[in-house]
Amino acid sequence: MYFCSKLINVAVSGTIDERAINTKKVLNLWERNENHTLALNSAKAIGCTVVNIGTQDLVEGRIQLLADLNLKKTPQLVEVLDDGNGDIEELMALAPEKVLLKWMNFHLKKGGYEKTVTNFSSDVKDAKAYAFLLNVLAPEYCNPLTLDTKHATERAKLVLDHAERMGCKRYLSPEDIVEGWTNLNLAFVAQIFHERNGLSVDSKKISFAERITDDVQLSRDERCFRLWMNSLGVENYVNNVFEDVRNGWVLLEVLDKVAPGSVNWKQATKPPIKFPFRKVENCNQVVMIGEMLKFSIVNLGGNDIVQGNKKLIIAFLWQLMRYNMLQLLKSLRSRSRGKEITDSYIINWANRKIKSTGRSRQIESFKDKSLSSGLFFLELLSAVEPRVVNWNLVTKGESAEEKKLNATYIISVARKIGCSIFLLPEDIMEVNQKMMLTLTASIMYWCLQNSPEECETSNGYSSTYASDASSPAPSVNGEDESSSLCSEVPSLTIDDAASDIMVSSSQFENGENTTVE
Repeated sequence: MYFCSKLINVAVSGTIDERAINTKKVLNLWERNENHTLALNSAKAIGCTVVNIGTQDLVEGRIQLLADLNLKKTPQLVEVLDDGNGDIEELMALAPEKVLLKWMNFHLKKGGYEKTVTNFSSDVKDAKAYAFLLNVLAPEYCNPLTLDTKHATERAKLVLDHAERMGCKRYLSPEDIVEGWTNLNLAFVAQIFHERNGLSVDSKKISFAERITDDVQLSRDERCFRLWMNSLGVENYVNNVFEDVRNGWVLLEVLDKVAPGSVNWKQATKPPIKFPFRKVENCNQVVMIGEMLKFSIVNLGGNDIVQGNKKLIIAFLWQLMRYNMLQLLKSLRSRSRGKEITDSYIINWANRKIKSTGRSRQIESFKDKSLSSGLFFLELLSAVEPRVVNWNLVTKGESAEEKKLNATYIISVARKIGCSIFLLPEDIMEVNQKMMLTLTASIMYWCLQNSPEECETSNGYSSTYASDASSPAPSVNGEDESSSLCSEVPSLTIDDAASDIMVSSSQFENGENTTVE
């Protein structure tokens, strides 16, 4: 599992703080499970689908190989748009595999290959496309025999020799190419891309692509929604929220996960959708379900989603995410003896939890600037599982560098015990109010789930703790302090829970607490 953690960090640098990994030579069952849980939750946090899979499934080269196949990581990809007239928004929304095919066909066209490659199986089985691609990218290693040979297996062997000379490792054999193994061929092409993508370094084009993806906060919001939606196990993987929701189908999938039975699938059209009015019908049903769940949907129509209105899509998704969190928190109410769960309730729980260990650090709100040091969360994590934090690795959290070290450690430790969270170190350092609530609620959720003997007294929770981190807790996401988590939800029915996530008309129109300024 240490290898898996390494692989995840190669894919997205800094995802796992390696200080949180149990690395001694002989690990007990608990320590091995912690490493497995950390790897799984971290894989989920970088966008890997980990629903119904085991830890062994993490050993996939595609995690690493497909990481840079987007405009943000490789702005040079803007060049693959035909004659500069292609749709950048469409390119941004493509799945990494589709981007790779577009890149491959871009070079094949330059090399004189007359066919279009549409897949990584049957279209590459004769290895001719590979021969043309490598001749374009690395002509200095070209072998004339590659295209002259009549035997596909021999051609595949020469192709692999060519690729190896330009620095590619052998992910597959000639037989794998000829037999059309999709994942192996995908990995092979992705590695060619990483070694030599052959794209322009035209500063004007790169600058334009970088400007398209340079809104940091909007990028964070999109990332949060995307990872949350994918964590639900939707059938259609979300690559770009604002593009992928426009046909309405993925939103219907999410609604069906969050509010089972709410979707009338007989009135929905599954992609690919040829007729635009079918997309509007899907999105109209999304809005209708939102009304049923008592979301505030002022000025939101199905056509707004189809047209990709980011402001309104963000507002709707925040409400949907909040509804999901309320449903998760229902399971906590049996331990709260009917008390409503608000921001203050969660803060008080965390403060009491820390105080029960003899420490004195406390906070008044999720806007408390002292949270930026990370020490509060480290003390909270230590309170719910005393041995999980190695205090020799903790800094004072005074400088920006020390705060980042603590923040990265917090995220990995939380994932290690089983919390499924999507925040970034910057969210802790900048005291992002929503993410502070998310992190605290996720730790609370995990603690109560894994501490069946812990009960609430009149003064708060006792510190009895049952060690069992075998099951990662579900993702918890939430709004800021202005909206209480479960206020006005005495019986917590679906309708009552939904009513708590409403924002006012003015908030919705102005994007307060839902959009990025």
